[in-house]
Amino acid sequence: MSNMEANILRQLYKQYAGSEPTEVAELPGAGSNRRYFRLKGAQTLIGVLGECVEENRAFIYMDRHFAAKGLPVPKVLCKSDDDMAYLQEDLGDTLLFEAIEKGRKTRVFSDEEKSMLSATIKQLCEFQFLGADGMDFSNCYPSPEFNRRSIFWDLNYFKYCFLKTTGLEFSESKLEDDFQRLADVLLRSSSATFMYRDFQSRNVMIKDGKPWFIDFQGGRKGPFYYDVASFLWQAKANFPDSLRRQLIGEYITALRKYKPVDEEYFYSQLRHFVLFRTLQVLGAYGFRGYFEKKPHFMQSVPFAINNLRQLLKKPYVEYPYLNQVLSELVNMSQFTDEIQKHALTVRVMSFAYKKGIPNDTSGNGGGFVFDCRAVNNPGKYDRYKPFIGLDKPVIQFLEDDGEILTFLDHAYALVDASVKRYIERGFTNLMVCFGCTGGQHRSVYSAQHMAEHIHSKFNVKVELVHREQNIEQTFNPK
Repeated sequence: MSNMEANILRQLYKQYAGSEPTEVAELPGAGSNRRYFRLKGAQTLIGVLGECVEENRAFIYMDRHFAAKGLPVPKVLCKSDDDMAYLQEDLGDTLLFEAIEKGRKTRVFSDEEKSMLSATIKQLCEFQFLGADGMDFSNCYPSPEFNRRSIFWDLNYFKYCFLKTTGLEFSESKLEDDFQRLADVLLRSSSATFMYRDFQSRNVMIKDGKPWFIDFQGGRKGPFYYDVASFLWQAKANFPDSLRRQLIGEYITALRKYKPVDEEYFYSQLRHFVLFRTLQVLGAYGFRGYFEKKPHFMQSVPFAINNLRQLLKKPYVEYPYLNQVLSELVNMSQFTDEIQKHALTVRVMSFAYKKGIPNDTSGNGGGFVFDCRAVNNPGKYDRYKPFIGLDKPVIQFLEDDGEILTFLDHAYALVDASVKRYIERGFTNLMVCFGCTGGQHRSVYSAQHMAEHIHSKFNVKVELVHREQNIEQTFNPK
């Protein structure tokens, strides 16, 4: 910090607190070019130096408006005459992003973490509706509202700062046609609510166990869907789908205090905003990462690509060419190689108990072992002894008898639950074994059907081994 910058903040501090600060320390930077400082002395305050006077004025106006509504924001206490510097309340150092770190890394969120997220998304609804009441949106910067022009700013941001940097070939004309269609869909949700725009866990602080909102200077009038998409699909927040659904439900409950909600339409429209927000975020990551060389943004790209990959599992038929381009994008080797390192592989084996339970070569120490010996055994009949559980006579015997079908239904339920959680938590290996007396009929039938079931339902890599027949088969993800 230069002496001139230090003097500006020191003067503001003295003007407000009545004495010089004893310490001025710069805080770590974030995505914007704004700089933050902690000033200690008679009081501990946060000093802000901005590079854009219009952005500063937008923040100061909105902050005072929100504070007057009783919303949890750090109050601006004083500012310089030119609006390039100001002091605000110190909320501490705990970002929501850091408070949920264990959940983000394991994808298993504690009750305390879920409680903070729940309180945040409910407060968001208050912010959007109460915050809009009486607000003069002409004070917003760079745009007073979410409109077609601002939509295309973000879509072109994605096209030029991210998509073109990948080297993927595409038709700009066809892509522009689908951008127009996407804009039409987004604009049918216009509302007179406050749209935070960059609402994510790095822009929420936790003080005394409660959420406080910061960095809303880019806000404007716009649809509430955008902030829900921004928060719940934040790339590095790493929320599992089950938690997203829970938080959306809590948001809808809060929303009903202000307007009637058609849940089917809500989810349908939210899906388009999630796509749009994901593209906007990739544009920002491209600019901040590829052009400004900020490593934090580069590290976030794989998470955002994975979000996009999950979204495309249900194609966006409204935008056929955009959907095609995005499908090619997420399957480019620079994005798939890293994902494959962390993808789940399920190893399914059949074996004979008399030769021992198979070892788990992944190093996980084992997994499910299902004992098929209680199921009626075709091997006790001479006519089935030449066959194995892949052959039609054995299949017909087992299925006509029916015991194995009930047995597998129970096995499917147990294994499905684990596969789902393993995928959510980013685990890479699961082993499922089926044993019978000779490892020839019942276990082979069961292992074969389990492998096919897992691959069909979850589209993960499945390695199937019938140990006693020395038969191996691999089911690769589509």
